Amino acid sequence: MMKKITILFMSFLVISVLAIAQKKTTKSKAKAPAANANPFGGPVTPTKPSTTKSKGNANPFGSNTNSDPFGASSSSADPFGKSASTSDTSKKRGYGSNAPIVVVPTVGNNPLSDSVKVSLRNDNIIEKNLLKDRTPILYDHIREDDAVYKQRIWRVIDAREKSNLCFKYPVEGDNGSQLFFAILYKAVVDGGVTAFEDERFTIPFTKDKFKERFSGGVDTSDVIGLDGETVLRREVRYKEFPVDSIFQFKIKEEVVFDKESSRLITRILGIAPMGPTIVNGKIYSDGNTYPLFWIYYPDARSFLTKYEVYNPKNFGNRMTWEDLFESRMFSSFIVKSTIDNPFDQDLNTRFGKNKLYMLLEGDAIKEKIFNYEQDLWAY
Repeated sequence: MMKKITILFMSFLVISVLAIAQKKTTKSKAKAPAANANPFGGPVTPTKPSTTKSKGNANPFGSNTNSDPFGASSSSADPFGKSASTSDTSKKRGYGSNAPIVVVPTVGNNPLSDSVKVSLRNDNIIEKNLLKDRTPILYDHIREDDAVYKQRIWRVIDAREKSNLCFKYPVEGDNGSQLFFAILYKAVVDGGVTAFEDERFTIPFTKDKFKERFSGGVDTSDVIGLDGETVLRREVRYKEFPVDSIFQFKIKEEVVFDKESSRLITRILGIAPMGPTIVNGKIYSDGNTYPLFWIYYPDARSFLTKYEVYNPKNFGNRMTWEDLFESRMFSSFIVKSTIDNPFDQDLNTRFGKNKLYMLLEGDAIKEKIFNYEQDLWAY
């Protein structure tokens, strides 16, 4: 009996030892790392065997050849993990927001804003000093009681007429452009002459406003560096004002009969260049011309004596612009007068588009003034 009990106990002990040994082997197998397992204890993701053949330039670490070995997504990515985007490009381009602004002068294109080029040698075979010393002709004083007859007339000088081509003479001289519109412009900018917005000389232009209006505006362009992104500087250029569109000049004058000297005297009060509507250098034309600004002629006389008028017959015998206006050496047509005009209308309003009637009425006004002077004499 005792032998049976001992045999059963020994067999139970052997079975228990075998069961414990088998349990230890299964645990050790579970703890052994797999071939593609995470060595840091992370979850194992099963991978399928690759069916593609590796190329000679393949990454030995198993990643794509175009990918960054540090985990970036593409070859153009930042090696520190930041992706290159359009916002970074705009930031680089904005690096030049504090770039210096450089004003680039125009050369040889704009007679209004180009700097004057003075000849370094005497460009004549004679010394010309009389032009610098010329002064305006003195006017005779007219007493109010002696002005027994007075009329106001508005004329227009068209530079396209053959006798008025000197108004479009574009040659550059030691005192700047000889174009008459450029002379009037420089009289305001450099000569201290005041320009007005109306013909009654009540609203003056400031010099800055005058320059801004007749400079044609400003163009700004960025100068980019070699990298194609950084703004090095910003260049500012003045647009060219369309001076070729200014070919008419309006004159406001008065005709007075002086009783003391017994003669008819004509005095110019104002000059205004005329052209189409121009905004920022762009022409908006409706077929008509309008005064751009008015200059009080007595203020500009001393400035006009410094510029000579082109003479096609004799280049050496040239008069000044002040002599031309005082001698009436120009062709014009009347557009308005105070004779028989109770509604203060110009001839264009009275006769519409009939240019022939306007010219005939202008000649009739001249005839009336001439007949008044002739009728005062007794033969």
